[in-house]
Amino acid sequence: MTVEPADQPAYDPPRTEQPDRVRYGPAAAPSPFERGTDGPKVVLAGVDGSVTSMRAVAYAAGLARRQNSELVVVFVAAPSVLAGLTPGVGSQVQDALDELGAELRHEIGSAAEELGVPLTFLGRRGDPYAELRTVADEMRADMVVVGASTQAGHRLVGSIATRLVKSGHWPVTVVP
Repeated sequence: MTVEPADQPAYDPPRTEQPDRVRYGPAAAPSPFERGTDGPKVVLAGVDGSVTSMRAVAYAAGLARRQNSELVVVFVAAPSVLAGLTPGVGSQVQDALDELGAELRHEIGSAAEELGVPLTFLGRRGDPYAELRTVADEMRADMVVVGASTQAGHRLVGSIATRLVKSGHWPVTVVP
């Protein structure tokens, strides 16, 4: 039996382009310009597994679906400095972060396919602020969506969300 192009699925199956980048869902296609309806074409969301970051991804996915935009979700594995100082703990912490990243990739990828939202999931290592900023520039993000920090110390020192807002490069939405 010959498969005709019209018989192929309406979505692209997951494909790996780089080791840290996996795409899900339909390919992002630019829509024609219409006055008053040209919204963001690339929405970037940062995720760390916290409740607020998962809410941020859900908000960003809804926005991307309504605006016919591509959703880029970034997970940054950032072990604490103390984990690196304790012998043998650093590799265990990194393994746990890698496992969390794989779980988030699967969960968010499945949800994006259900919603029909074009999604690129990126896994990075390093400083979350620096990595989110780099990815936003690389992907030419029109906006960044992150969850509010739940750590008390960030009220004094500043959170990733605060740093992104202060950088002034993109509109930033902080989801509670």
